[in-house]
Amino acid sequence: MQAKKRYLLVSVGAGLLFLVYLWGLQIGEFQQQPYQYHQFPQYPQYHQSQEAYQPLPQRSPSRPPRHWPESTQQLEPYLEGGEQEEDSPQLHHQHTSPRERRAIRDNIYKNKRCRMETCFDFARCQSGFRVYIYPPQRGDEISETYQKILSSIEESRFHTKDPSRACLFILAVDTLDRDQLSAQYVQNVRLRIQNLPTWNDGRNHLIFNLYSGTWPDYTEDLGFEVGQAMLAKASADVVNFRPNFDISIPLFSKDHPLKGGGIGYLTLNDAPPSRKYLLVFKGKRYLTGIGSETRNALYHIHNGEDIILLTTCKHGKDWEKHKDSRCDRDNEVYSKFDYQELLHNSSFCLVPRGRRLGSFRFLEALQAACIPVILSNGWELPFSEVIDWRKAAILGDERLLLQVPSITRSVGRDRILALRQQTQFLWDAYFSSVTKIVLTTLEIIQDRVDSHVSRNRLLWNSLPGGLHALPQYSTDPSQFPFYFAILGKSPSQQFTAVIHTVTPLQSQISPVVKLIIAVAKSKFCAQIVVLWNCDKPLPPRNKWPSTSVPLTVIEGQTKTMSSRFFPHDVILTDAVLSLDEDSVLSTNEVDFAFIVWQSFPERIVGYPARSHYWDSSRSRWGYTSKWTNDFSMVLTGAAFYHRYYHYLFTHYVPASLLTMVDRMANCEDILMNFLVSAVTKQSPIKVTQKKQYKETMMSQGSKSSRWADPDHFAQRQTCMNAFSHWLGFMPLVHSQMRLDPVLFRDQVSILRKKYRDIERL
Repeated sequence: MQAKKRYLLVSVGAGLLFLVYLWGLQIGEFQQQPYQYHQFPQYPQYHQSQEAYQPLPQRSPSRPPRHWPESTQQLEPYLEGGEQEEDSPQLHHQHTSPRERRAIRDNIYKNKRCRMETCFDFARCQSGFRVYIYPPQRGDEISETYQKILSSIEESRFHTKDPSRACLFILAVDTLDRDQLSAQYVQNVRLRIQNLPTWNDGRNHLIFNLYSGTWPDYTEDLGFEVGQAMLAKASADVVNFRPNFDISIPLFSKDHPLKGGGIGYLTLNDAPPSRKYLLVFKGKRYLTGIGSETRNALYHIHNGEDIILLTTCKHGKDWEKHKDSRCDRDNEVYSKFDYQELLHNSSFCLVPRGRRLGSFRFLEALQAACIPVILSNGWELPFSEVIDWRKAAILGDERLLLQVPSITRSVGRDRILALRQQTQFLWDAYFSSVTKIVLTTLEIIQDRVDSHVSRNRLLWNSLPGGLHALPQYSTDPSQFPFYFAILGKSPSQQFTAVIHTVTPLQSQISPVVKLIIAVAKSKFCAQIVVLWNCDKPLPPRNKWPSTSVPLTVIEGQTKTMSSRFFPHDVILTDAVLSLDEDSVLSTNEVDFAFIVWQSFPERIVGYPARSHYWDSSRSRWGYTSKWTNDFSMVLTGAAFYHRYYHYLFTHYVPASLLTMVDRMANCEDILMNFLVSAVTKQSPIKVTQKKQYKETMMSQGSKSSRWADPDHFAQRQTCMNAFSHWLGFMPLVHSQMRLDPVLFRDQVSILRKKYRDIERL
């Protein structure tokens, strides 16, 4: 028995020694072989109910890599024969190896671990978020696109000409195109940047870039070290992207407008949500170099009916030299379809990667209300730090191309409509112009700097968007007029009357005294605030009428016209009733207008209406006060609006426009209408017509009367065009709707009517 045990132990030991010996031989052989393998980036897993792909499960890190025997036979591609191009030996040597690509990446991103906490000097931002642009040096060549970026910053409220007050620095050197084969490539960028007096290894600097690397591998080589500078980069790779430090921006063309931008193509009566085509794409097919795999395989899912995926290899100088067996057939079908017709008549638009991860097709699909189906593994989507792209796009995987048709067919109509509506919101809020792209970038950085007052995802992903919801006003969405419906809340049940006064208080029968008494009788009035912008001394308290609500008189320090919309801390209610001192309103009119405003808290609701028109003879916008069947403005001489617009008017409107308003002592009401319509994309609300409403001042001959000024009307024409130039488009919206009380003007007893006094006026 003992002999059997000894024999068994010896056998087991010998077997273990033999296995150890074989393992040692294999390790030695593996180390001697010049075997290289490609490292693929780890793409994020996308989890969506219907519209996303589920990547294959990744290999467990604990499993050792399988050692494949060396073979001299090249593996066959999954594409059909004749579609894989024969590269010359010289072409193979032009490709960089994975090790070389890693070396390039590590050289550029030496500070890959940079975060705001480690590579940003917050002490520079103590005086506020200000952005400084270096002055251009002699010989600097700036592209048209980069000039648009610089102009957007210079016209923003963040710009400063004093570098000592700057929190963020922008280069005057054009770094947008870092493709060495491009005519826009700027030489000696490294030397120019390092000679800047405040470069400091890039700390507190922002670098814009659209194109990096060159043919055939298109690595993210910028040709200089970014150091601790933040990158606002298109086609950003998640491998090199520094989260919450760099910013991914969209790839846009040189023709992208500076301001305004084209409108989206989704219309209100665009129903049903399904379109003629399910999925479309029309673009280049690359025969050599990176980015050719996915586009070369699109023909597998093209069916010529509701899935139209068209590619052409007819581009570049040597396309015929490299063309495959499908080129002629693809080129023939490619020319039969109009791209715009496909774009505007498809529910989904395929956005595969090109040479780089980003593509022009992305913004084109957003504008056309065509839901993007993104096939670009490793692409950090634009502004993904704040935008929830799952609400506007289908996030796919290049490796699961054949699943795209079934995935898109499984999306329900209600979901398609919601996705398309979100594409229009995102396009208009953040991507329709260079200015919006740049301002979104700066606002994201400001949110990082002032993290205690930053926007949440609701503000970024809901109308009107993060650019118009300033967190310095409040970080609570319920404090804004746009989110009451989303949050299931209602505005406060009271209002604050703000009366703008520019003439002396002559007696107890003055119009302003009558106005105070009428407004104070409203059951919804919480308080009355009089803004004393008169040059005469402030009257004593006993000169003002006694009221049942608090009456506060604020003497303006600057006594300017724009100060009537200053966000005074004394205003605590959501609703503000803005009044000129000569307004003639009854208590019934005040109550009814406030009831209407509670249903439209994001709009201006009031009485005196005006309109705009396009003067084709002068190629300019015109202003009219004629009685017509429509209107586009409600003047703030007698109107309700949310108090947030006071803050937005003061802190969002450029100082140059406020100065213009103060210099002319005119147009502040027009500017407020422009601002609110630009934010809401809607018209104001006009309540019951009142022809007896007079806009004239008490003394027509008084020098203080702006209505008596003969230049008053001409100035308002000038303001219309100056304000539209600021925005880059005309935001005012015409409307023919007027809201009247129930039974208004009906031939019934006056006793059955709630607002009886309105009809008597």
